[in-house]
Amino acid sequence: MTRLVPIGVAAQELGVHPMTLRRWEAEGRIDPPMRTQGGRRRYDLSKLRAIAPHKAPSTRTTIAYARVSTNGQKDDLVRQVALLESYCAANGWTYEILTDVGSGLNYQKRGLRQLINRICSGEVGRLVLSHKERLLRLGSELVFSLCEHFGVEVIIINASEDSTFEEDLANDVIEIVTVFSARLYGSRSDKNKQVMERLQEIAKEVSP
Repeated sequence: MTRLVPIGVAAQELGVHPMTLRRWEAEGRIDPPMRTQGGRRRYDLSKLRAIAPHKAPSTRTTIAYARVSTNGQKDDLVRQVALLESYCAANGWTYEILTDVGSGLNYQKRGLRQLINRICSGEVGRLVLSHKERLLRLGSELVFSLCEHFGVEVIIINASEDSTFEEDLANDVIEIVTVFSARLYGSRSDKNKQVMERLQEIAKEVSP
């Protein structure tokens, strides 16, 4: 029985970003999906499962990106890199690994800036992430839009393990609290310390 699914489900099935599916459609790499009366795309999962996006030919570089928020998470960074290396090697890609240690709210990280510059220069053909939020906690869609514009294929290895809205909200709050706490920490003001403590309490309240 044919199962028709919306673009978000279809993209998750293949482990790519929805914009990648739209680009494949425009390039003729996949059949145009069916449309609802409202004009929304509906994809045939049985046909999509036959597609191996990682086998798409590309003469441009594959870049895998890994990030953790703090130096205390270096072990997690090592695990991310190992996963990315294994995945890329298993697919026979020539690849490079870029890493960052810094907040997902920081757009000035060295590795992220290098990644964006290389995407915009047209030398990147594929971007591989372990999870979506490893790129940025807030603003990853902007980078994905750049990827779409420059024809970069985005592959998220664990796309099917994306967190829930509540988990994302809690993690966003914790990330924001971490950033502001760091800024307030150096101040000897009792008022600032009280603000920091209250922010930490709120983070604990919303954390799952």
